Amino acid sequence: MNTYRYTVDIEPFTIAVPDEVLVDLRDRIRRTRWPAAAPGAAWSQGTDVDCLREVLAYWAEDFDWRARERALNRFHHFRARIEDVDVHFVHHRAASGTGIPLVLTHGWPSTFAELLPLVPLLTDPAAHGIDGPAFDVVIPSLPGYGFSSRPPRAVTMRDTAALWHRLMRGLGYRRYGAQGGDFGSGVGTFLGLDEPESLIGLHLNNIELDPYLGAGTPPLTEAERYFVEREREFAEREGGYHVVQSTAPQTLGYALNDSPAGLAAWLLEKWRSWSDSGGDLESRFSRDFLLTTVTLFWATATITESIRDFYDNRDGHTALAVTDRVRVPTAVGLFGNEFAHGGAPPRSWAERLYDLRRWTVMPSGGHFAAAEEPWLLARDIAAFFADPEAGPG
Repeated sequence: MNTYRYTVDIEPFTIAVPDEVLVDLRDRIRRTRWPAAAPGAAWSQGTDVDCLREVLAYWAEDFDWRARERALNRFHHFRARIEDVDVHFVHHRAASGTGIPLVLTHGWPSTFAELLPLVPLLTDPAAHGIDGPAFDVVIPSLPGYGFSSRPPRAVTMRDTAALWHRLMRGLGYRRYGAQGGDFGSGVGTFLGLDEPESLIGLHLNNIELDPYLGAGTPPLTEAERYFVEREREFAEREGGYHVVQSTAPQTLGYALNDSPAGLAAWLLEKWRSWSDSGGDLESRFSRDFLLTTVTLFWATATITESIRDFYDNRDGHTALAVTDRVRVPTAVGLFGNEFAHGGAPPRSWAERLYDLRRWTVMPSGGHFAAAEEPWLLARDIAAFFADPEAGPG
């Protein structure tokens, strides 16, 4: 792989949450002022109080953050100063040979930890029964999530794509692939639009950006109209979080940044609702994994910064022009029980915006694919980049 390097200051990074932060966290949990239980069925009006009491009791008394911290620090962490942003990222090279550079981007309400199960699968696929090339894996934290800073200005998905391009060039990669879901899908899309000569291929596990649907575009098919209606129904049924976060993130942030109970309730409701959990959150994710995600937001006091993504990208679904088309070879790997944002769109929806080369629908898994079905996702990524039409050439 030929290299091309921008000058970027990169230094190793170790996760080390101060003891006083953990002591304060446990004290706040124990002093939670609980609301009355909602009438009706559990979860019908939001996070169930009995479930949350149980999770928070574990968080305060039994959750071993130091053990989780040690597990996270087994990965190779770095921070890079790019313009006015400190970008935290994990970087692992292929176990042997020259790997295909691949930048993986998470979404909300997630962190880099969601994507870590992919590291061994992609850096050493043969050892895990996956046919295909090995990768150099780069997993940045979105600006304002965890250990990445967010500057005091708007940061759109397009801005983040520009940061990732600088990061990959700073790591010496002339050409690279991109993968993402949720906001990560949007970031990858803008990499494809803005840096097509640098992008080998693009793999998405959901579609974040709607194609341009104005004058000059083909009319919607029946399947596309059905999908648009499902998107509308989702917004009416479960879109309150999006309305608040895209209009008043600061107001909501005071509560989430101050109350561990509030933070956990806000995040875990989405992990339950959007995953292939059948309503039983811990049937799909371990309690330790879920609390690692929540603790990363709490310990870094970044939940308010993270939800600014919704405000800064509030016009993101209407920002594309009729001439916008991702001409980079693209694969979409959808998961059969994706419930967020109307669920899985029809293939023709993706073909309106992307040069679609691969379309896969997995039998299981939901919105958090890398944490729910990492092997299925890694296999689909490897199969796509093994295709000569989509590979590094």
